[in-house]
Amino acid sequence: MGNTFVRVGIIGMGIGRQNGKAIASNPRGRVVGLCDIVEERMHDFQKDLLEPTRKYTDYRELLRAKEIDAVFVGTPNQLHIPMAIDAIKAGKHVLCTKPLGHDLKLAKKLVEAAESSGLVNMMSLSCRFSAESKHLESLARKRVFGDLYYAKARSIRRSGIPAWNLGFIQKGGGAFRDMGVHCLDAAWALLGFPKPLSVLGVAGARFGPRGQGYWEFKAPPRRTWKQFAADDYAGGFIRFENNIGMQVESFWASHQPEEFQIEIFGSEAGAKMYPLTIYRTENGSAVDSTVKIQQKPDSAWDNVAGHFIDCILDGTKCQAPLRHGYRVQQMMEALLESGKTGKEVRLG
Repeated sequence: MGNTFVRVGIIGMGIGRQNGKAIASNPRGRVVGLCDIVEERMHDFQKDLLEPTRKYTDYRELLRAKEIDAVFVGTPNQLHIPMAIDAIKAGKHVLCTKPLGHDLKLAKKLVEAAESSGLVNMMSLSCRFSAESKHLESLARKRVFGDLYYAKARSIRRSGIPAWNLGFIQKGGGAFRDMGVHCLDAAWALLGFPKPLSVLGVAGARFGPRGQGYWEFKAPPRRTWKQFAADDYAGGFIRFENNIGMQVESFWASHQPEEFQIEIFGSEAGAKMYPLTIYRTENGSAVDSTVKIQQKPDSAWDNVAGHFIDCILDGTKCQAPLRHGYRVQQMMEALLESGKTGKEVRLG
């Protein structure tokens, strides 16, 4: 590329703000373009950036800009794949927010295009790149846990259905693709990316279609919640090769306390992510160790941005390629399909 820094365009001023701020704060990153259909959002985000940026309301115009080396795609789920494919065609490295998409055929097409291009392609995953997750991953690779054989992953909100963008609650959105993807992906990574064999799940909507369970208990207008066509809960069991299993749950709304948790079970030790705790047995006694990690509030986004930039400038092997996003999407879609049919879905 010839540069000592990466020039990035940010598409979508929602989750794009966290990712954009992290890229801009990296000494080898520059945010040089912003894109959103609402100009006010770009001007508001500009206040967080040290340098002025070009602004676009059409992402295709941004992709034609020669001064942009890479893009972050942070739009609603339904737009991730077409925008990322266009970015690859334009010769831009791609960082994409979760989930990869909801159409598996198009997702596979994107992955194949990205891999054949030689460009860096990566998922932005705040949970997998959090300090807690990175610490557990380091221990797992050192075999501190022995053989990891089971995981429990859950994300629960009391009243947290997002309605500020209809993409969340329409077909292709939903709680599992919004929240479940985080705990599923991070737990799968900790287990060492085992091959999924089958999925059995349940999914449905108990709050959203009734105008209940929305963000901070505030009901949106009836015209909004009448468009609800996604899941507001999903849960199930994924069976992997080598007799490894995972229980996963995601609730946008529930009569339960809020929680985000990942637990892993190993032959030599186990752990939970929040608070970060390691469980072992020594000399016939239970030994529980709480780990306190010093970190900045936005360290996960900084880790994502830093790794993406390292992959582009240094040729570092990507730890979270779009192919991982595709594999996670397969598991999610299988669970949602199982919820519809009531039958186990087998994966190839």
